[in-house]
Amino acid sequence: MIKRILPHALLLAVSLAACKTQSPGTTASTTRIQESQGVYQYRDEDPTVKPFYSDRQGVIGRNGMVASAHPEASAVGLAILQAGGNAVDAAVAVQFALAVVYPGAGNIGGGGFMVYRDRDGKAYTLDYREKAPGQATQNMYLDSLGNVRAGLSISGHLASGVPGSVDGMVEAHKRFGKLSWTQVLQPAIDLAARGFALTERDALGLNRIKNDLNRINPGKTYFLKSTVPTDTLTWHKGDRLVQADLAQTLQRIQAQGRAGFYEGETARLVAEEMQRGGGLITEADLRNYHSVWREPIRAAYKQYTVITMPPTSSGGVALVQLMRFTEPFPLRRWGWNRDSTVQVMIEAERRVYADRAKFLGDPDFIKVPTQQLMSPDYLRSRWTDFSFAKATDSKAVRGGTIPGYESLETTHFSVVDKDGSAVSITTTLNGGYGSRVVVGGAGFFLNNEMDDFSVKPGVPNMFGLIGNQANAIAPNKRMLSSMTPTILEKDGKLFMVVGTPGGSTIITSVYQTILNVIEHGMTMQQAVNALKFHHQWLPDKTTFENGAFPDATVQSLQNRGYVLERMTNTLGRMDCVLIRPDGSYEGASDPRADNTARGY
Repeated sequence: MIKRILPHALLLAVSLAACKTQSPGTTASTTRIQESQGVYQYRDEDPTVKPFYSDRQGVIGRNGMVASAHPEASAVGLAILQAGGNAVDAAVAVQFALAVVYPGAGNIGGGGFMVYRDRDGKAYTLDYREKAPGQATQNMYLDSLGNVRAGLSISGHLASGVPGSVDGMVEAHKRFGKLSWTQVLQPAIDLAARGFALTERDALGLNRIKNDLNRINPGKTYFLKSTVPTDTLTWHKGDRLVQADLAQTLQRIQAQGRAGFYEGETARLVAEEMQRGGGLITEADLRNYHSVWREPIRAAYKQYTVITMPPTSSGGVALVQLMRFTEPFPLRRWGWNRDSTVQVMIEAERRVYADRAKFLGDPDFIKVPTQQLMSPDYLRSRWTDFSFAKATDSKAVRGGTIPGYESLETTHFSVVDKDGSAVSITTTLNGGYGSRVVVGGAGFFLNNEMDDFSVKPGVPNMFGLIGNQANAIAPNKRMLSSMTPTILEKDGKLFMVVGTPGGSTIITSVYQTILNVIEHGMTMQQAVNALKFHHQWLPDKTTFENGAFPDATVQSLQNRGYVLERMTNTLGRMDCVLIRPDGSYEGASDPRADNTARGY
């Protein structure tokens, strides 16, 4: 039975009082642009400048849509839909295709989360997050003085958790697939065996990790252009990458299903790789791994229903908290990224990430107060120290108090089929190319997900996230994640499929993209294109993409004590689908990378 969290008037009196005393958006002239779904404000200084990373247009289809991080993977998903497959068939095919064409994050050596809504509106969530090996210990990355040993949880064999992606795809297909397992695996096998042409971004990524590949994988030539490990040849756009060992690994999975990865030859190769490099994963760890079907979070936001991932992901709880914190405020009237709009969102993010650090972890190991964290009374208590006059000091913000409680590299894809079934999957190796360990004889990267545990309470991980005892390392425990695959309904009907990679910025990117559509009237592609910002409690600063804030917003927020940092890189790699009023699908892929939407 799926619980539904009912609408509420969270903080209504507080927020209305605040609105009466505040004059949001205090600058003089504001230009408005009429869009198909509403009106949003975008600039005070220069009406010719739009708040978008690019002017990419969405892809429109009526019978199916796939949006993923790589054009080859999106083409595979579309072909499966056109062959009569459903959304789950296409999602499984895309997951395996990404393991071939997008090795920086696509994977069979990592894990992830799936949110699925069938044509009748029933929702399901699958947790195929990695687990700590059976020999893992809470202090495994600390020295004799209790200090963190730098890098051990990030690169090399000791950084890897037990992979979950293959088991997750087997479970999803077994329960909901329509086409044969053989059929959905074949495209990935073909891509690995025959090779594919690298994009410019593909080539840059492989060149960037060349030294790590040689250091961590001595004597191996995987993902190197030359068969000589020390060769200095570099990859270029259009070069063909053939992965013969990976093709054979995928063929074993195709022929034997789960046993083709978690037992037999592949399991033996993984265990041998671990022994060679001092890692902990054993054949028993692989054999004992199983993904878990969990109860979805369903939460109301105005006339919408948010269907999202429960823990072990922190993303669903955090997203609902963020939506509910900002629901009482007139964001549409204030305008996109105006000072008061941004201030409310930053303050919500500050409190949510503090709660994440204190309360969230693997529900199979600790009591996670999911419902309490999203409750109106609790959220109201978290907002009492908010003031429009000045920024809250993060040093004064801690996780809230709940009575009775004891205390960037990922990829996302979205699929909708002709019947209106939808899949939202976020999957990862954690850092780009994971631990940089390639399994000898099998040809795939292993994850570095152990860094997503709280290696030591209060010490930030590679994304700057702080963790505590709830997310401490324990044998066979799943590490906490920020992944936030999400599906939205509007008036009970499928409305949006959304998600992104980005480490700690996943939650805030998904949050902003949703608000861009339902509060600021953007199309799906505009919401993806729109420039973004991020705050995560600690460190106490707000980072933003160049151009995301008008100068007036920057000045106003700084006057109130906010620390703002303009980024030199970008936020998010969104892949989303929106159901338009006429029933057609708008696929939106992020122009910040090779992301591609395909529909028909």
